Amino acid sequence: MSLYEPSVRSSTWSLISRRVSQRFTTLEGWREIGLGVFTMGHNIRMFSIRHQFDPESFRKEEFTFTTPRDAPPVPSIASIEKYQDSAGGTIGKAPYHVFTYGEKWPLVLIVGAAAIFPGLTATIYLPALDRIARDFNVSLETINLTVTSFLLVQGIAPLFWGPLSDTLGRRSVLVYSFLIYVASSLTLSFSPNLPVLFVFRSLQGVAIASTISVGCAVIQDISPPPERDHYYSFYWGAKSSSLVLAPIIGGLFSNFLSFRSIFVFLFGMSVAVFIFILLFLPETLRSVAGNGTLPLAGMDRPLIWRLKVFGKPAHEKEELLPGVRPKLALRKFVEPFRPLKEKDIIVSLVFSGVIFAIWMVVTVSTVGLFKETFGLNEAFLGLVFLPNALGTIVGSTVIGNILAQDFQTACSAYKAAHSLPPSAVVSRHPLPADFPLEHTRLVRLPGLTVIFVIALSFYGFTLYYPSLYSLGGWIVLPLLLQFLISVMAHAICGIHQTLILDLWPTDSSAAGALSNLSRCVLAGVGVAVVQKMLDWIEVAPTFLALAMAVMVLVPLPVVQWYWGGDWRRARDARASADAVEQLEKV
Repeated sequence: MSLYEPSVRSSTWSLISRRVSQRFTTLEGWREIGLGVFTMGHNIRMFSIRHQFDPESFRKEEFTFTTPRDAPPVPSIASIEKYQDSAGGTIGKAPYHVFTYGEKWPLVLIVGAAAIFPGLTATIYLPALDRIARDFNVSLETINLTVTSFLLVQGIAPLFWGPLSDTLGRRSVLVYSFLIYVASSLTLSFSPNLPVLFVFRSLQGVAIASTISVGCAVIQDISPPPERDHYYSFYWGAKSSSLVLAPIIGGLFSNFLSFRSIFVFLFGMSVAVFIFILLFLPETLRSVAGNGTLPLAGMDRPLIWRLKVFGKPAHEKEELLPGVRPKLALRKFVEPFRPLKEKDIIVSLVFSGVIFAIWMVVTVSTVGLFKETFGLNEAFLGLVFLPNALGTIVGSTVIGNILAQDFQTACSAYKAAHSLPPSAVVSRHPLPADFPLEHTRLVRLPGLTVIFVIALSFYGFTLYYPSLYSLGGWIVLPLLLQFLISVMAHAICGIHQTLILDLWPTDSSAAGALSNLSRCVLAGVGVAVVQKMLDWIEVAPTFLALAMAVMVLVPLPVVQWYWGGDWRRARDARASADAVEQLEKV
């Protein structure tokens, strides 16, 4: 929109005299940017800018120019969306990625196979906890510390793997992390003592923590947003399948062989995926590979491309210069902690982290409780994890669809309230300041929390009275409650995860890493103390106390419901002020 259009000129210059003295950081002044008018003290400046200004994009934007026809080609990584001919001229819009639909699927299959390992590694181990405690002649509480260490490194490691994948590359990080995982699994297949188990189990967690973020990054590298849904559906489906199958496999191995056979199985699986990564997965980091046309060399090239029988891939352009990796800066490791200064984000992190920790406590304590109460062996212990795993999948999937519908409903109501046409699109990044984001996301939370608290309160009592759990078929009741607890827990966590991403849209990877850290740390603490609680106050009071802990924290989302919008608008105002400072420096 130009300032010199009549409709703009008449509505703008008539207001200048009384707006000159307004602070630039007011919401009214910020809207003036959309018209190209800036009031700074007693000066008026006009700029030709986008309709909406994004300071993060402004900082990152690089400007590229068409190369003269008589000049040698000098490709720009930042302008990879522009296709250059052999003479160096820009001749049109290039595809987002040159790989065909059929060529992208093998890459998605590889990262999907890698994505099963976090869930597989975490849950295949659980049915064997009691067997491991007996083999090493230690208490179940001591063995639970290996779960705690695994959770802690799962929360911390992504803070390092994320920046590394954005500099070293996706392929390099997967290769190095699987190399560590393979070596750790091989060592664990012997496991001569508890310290070895403790250390190398933690290394497994460090290594495999990279796969989820790297897998998502590969899909984003090779596919534009409209195409990603198909790949993401398969990707998350592969990840979820491990939650169902892993406990069954672990229970069978532990019961009929030994707990070490679990790590032999993980070793074999990881070697197979590692070979596929080496052979077929090219580097996809767009600063290195661009849209697939930039030539790859060294570690970035899959081994299959080096075989003479296959030759070089046809989509590589020899006349283009290789990509350049961005420098690894310390700032990249600090950025995930920036959201911690925001009150609304801390509220979501704490509440969702406690809910996740309680779900993990229910999951890990299943082995000892069901073995003692119902006398199950490891094979059947693997089966009792099925309701919990299915609840995880159902809760995560259903709440995603509900949140999407709620947001569309809120957008329709917002457009109607502001007399906007139905075809208008409400921008999500940034959202309008008066959009009821917190109410839209949290409206389902009260009902889910009530069901979660009720199921958790009764769960302990179903395993407390011998006269009840000795009845035939009684085991179905605590398993049904586990299913409900799992569904509600992951639905609540999904709500807060989505809200956190909405509140911090400028760096979704940082928000996701911080959310993962808070959940894993709180879950690790919970797993470390649950067995002691069960020994001290027994099962019914333990889970009743955990339910009461949730009730104590209920005021947190209530506070966010009423004051979260004010906090968000204050943050937007600060961002507006920062944007002004940047413009004044230009």
